[in-house]
Amino acid sequence: MNILVFGRGAIGTQYGWALENAGHKVDFFVRKGRIKDYGNTVSLDIYDTRSKKQIKENWQINLKEEIEEDKTYDLILLSVNPEQVEGALLQVKRFAKNATVFFFCNYGLEVKAAVKDFPADQIVFGFPGAGGGYEGNALGGIMYNFFQLGQAGAKLSERESFVKKIFSDAGFKVKIQENIEEWLLNHYVANAAMEAEVLKAGSFKAVASSKKLLGQMVLNIREMTPYVKAKGFHPDALIKALNILPADFVGSLMKNLVYKESGPAYKALAFNHYKVGYSVMQIINDAHLLGIETPRLEAAYNAEK
Repeated sequence: MNILVFGRGAIGTQYGWALENAGHKVDFFVRKGRIKDYGNTVSLDIYDTRSKKQIKENWQINLKEEIEEDKTYDLILLSVNPEQVEGALLQVKRFAKNATVFFFCNYGLEVKAAVKDFPADQIVFGFPGAGGGYEGNALGGIMYNFFQLGQAGAKLSERESFVKKIFSDAGFKVKIQENIEEWLLNHYVANAAMEAEVLKAGSFKAVASSKKLLGQMVLNIREMTPYVKAKGFHPDALIKALNILPADFVGSLMKNLVYKESGPAYKALAFNHYKVGYSVMQIINDAHLLGIETPRLEAAYNAEK
């Protein structure tokens, strides 16, 4: 299969590497001038839970700043930051042709409206099971052996089945979400809860290192739970649990288990230098339109400014 990954972000790069190793031809579309900046290799330091191995290699990566008129792709993997989604979709529209476009982004608000310019059956929604970031040309990350795949109808569509097969054949377990919009919003809220603490602490590493800040993240999630309901969705099992369990207890649990300093999840988060704030701002504004107060989020967002 010919696969195009939009951008050279931490998530897309890890999946591009995995798909290339599964026998596919993988290109990466980047902005003009980026090839000179990036070079043609990535220094990988990622933990692959499919094999339970730490991958350390200099990987030759195929970057493109232009897509040839006669070039066709079977799959376009779109995994960009939420503030980049609108612009990225405009670019993808130019060369998508009949490719299946896999919307693989952390984007929780009005997902279907974002892809309104594409034929309804061309877009497949999902969510990655990976994390990490770049330090220079070094990519530190973690890639779990599963990912989320949206199912729009009573059964998987032809394109959804196509995506499932590509990733299943590459060794990933596919978790089907029959209401992917609800799943994405719940995750967007959880992500914004951490971002709010990053705004105050200065880095993901600082938050992952502190059981107090991880506990504050729980309180942020509780503040946003009425917002999830006001959007017409149900809080998922995790958000329900975090509305019941003591925040200090959850913070300690996350610090000692999920983000244990010797573990790959902590190391991946420490590599994440993404400039946070966009999702926090989006949720604040959207919540206000629905009459939901978000004082904790606002204090964090305003403190950063």
